[in-house]
Amino acid sequence: RGSGGGAAEAGCGGHGRGETMTKRCVKVLVRTRPTACFSQDQIQIDTQQSAVRICRREEREGSGLPSNQKEQWDFDFDKVLHNASQQDAFDSAAQEVVSAAVEGVNGSILAYGQTGSGKTFTMSGDSQNFKQRGITPRAIAQVFADIDEKPQLDFQVYASYMEIYNERIFDLLDDNGANNTDFQVTEDPRTKTMQVRGLSLVAVGTEEEALNVLFRGDQNRIVAEHQLNKNSNRSHSIFTLHIEQTSRIRTDVVLRSKLNLVDLAGSERLKKAIGDKIDDSLRKESTYINKSLSYLEQCVVALTGPKRTHIPYRQTKLTNVLKDSLGGNCNTVLIACISGEAKHLEETISTLKLAQRMRRVQNTAES
Repeated sequence: RGSGGGAAEAGCGGHGRGETMTKRCVKVLVRTRPTACFSQDQIQIDTQQSAVRICRREEREGSGLPSNQKEQWDFDFDKVLHNASQQDAFDSAAQEVVSAAVEGVNGSILAYGQTGSGKTFTMSGDSQNFKQRGITPRAIAQVFADIDEKPQLDFQVYASYMEIYNERIFDLLDDNGANNTDFQVTEDPRTKTMQVRGLSLVAVGTEEEALNVLFRGDQNRIVAEHQLNKNSNRSHSIFTLHIEQTSRIRTDVVLRSKLNLVDLAGSERLKKAIGDKIDDSLRKESTYINKSLSYLEQCVVALTGPKRTHIPYRQTKLTNVLKDSLGGNCNTVLIACISGEAKHLEETISTLKLAQRMRRVQNTAES
C-alpha cells in the first residue's frame, strides 16, 4: 500500500501507480444442489481432484439426438463443493477475495447456473436462519471485522444495489421509484472503471447498517413463479460495497476498492421454464435473461480465444457492468451452481462448459 495506493481511484479495471500487479485467472468453483434424486451414474463428482465427469447415457425417450453425439465430458475446477455447508462455500469462494478488498484490491463473486440450481441460496442464503446465511451477508460481516483490525486506517464504506431486468437497470435502494430511469453504464476515462450514473450510494458504518441496506434492496427484487423454481429471481442483481481508506498519517492518500456480489438470473430453456403456458411477460423475461447470458459467454470466449480481438461488452447491460470483472483489474470468482438431477443434465453440461472456459480468463489484480 503506502503512497502508491493513492492513485487507485478506480473500481475493477483501474490502474494505479506503483502497486503490485498480479496476473491471475478467474477462480472457478462448482457447487451441487443437494437432491434425493442425484444422478450418480451420469454426474460423477471427485472432490479430492476438484473434478466432474459427465457420462450421458443413451437417451431413451425419443429425443431424436443423433447416435454420434458426445457422451462423456471431463471438467477440472479450482474446487468442487458437493454437499457443502454455507460456511464451506464462503471459506472456499469468498474469504480471500473479501480480505483483499479491504486491502484495496477489487473483487467480484458471481453465482451462475440454471434456474433452481441454488444460486440465490448460495449468495443470500436463508435470512431466517443464521447458520444458513449466504456469501453476501457473510462477506459484509468479514469486511467490518477486517476493518476493526486496522485502527491505523480510516475507512468509509458505501453500498449500492442494482438489478438488471429486461435489459434495464433498476436502483433497488430507491424505495419510492423516484429514480426510476434507464440508468446508463459509463466508463470513467481517467480511471477506466465502469460505473452506473446516478445509482444510490448509501453510507454504511457497521455490519448491521449494511445488512439493513441489503435486506431493503432484497424486498424490491423482481420475483416470478415458473416451473423450474417456485420463487425465481427474474433479474440479475449486483450488491456492491465501495470501500475507501486513508492513512491517519497521510490523509492525502485515498485507496479505493469495490466488492461486487452478483446473483445472476438463471439460464433456462423456454419450454422448461414456461411449459405450455402462454405468458408473454415470462417469455420476454426469459428472452432477455438468455440474451444477456449468451453475451456473457461470448465475452468469455473472446477473452480466452487465440486471437483476442473485439470483446462484446457493450452488447448488454450485464456484460457492460461486469466488464471490470472479466479481464480487468479485479479478483474474480465464479461459483457455477448445478442441479444433480438427470432431467437437467443438458443445462448442467452447458453450465460446466462455460465455467471451465471462465477459468482461462486472466485478470490483473492490483491495489
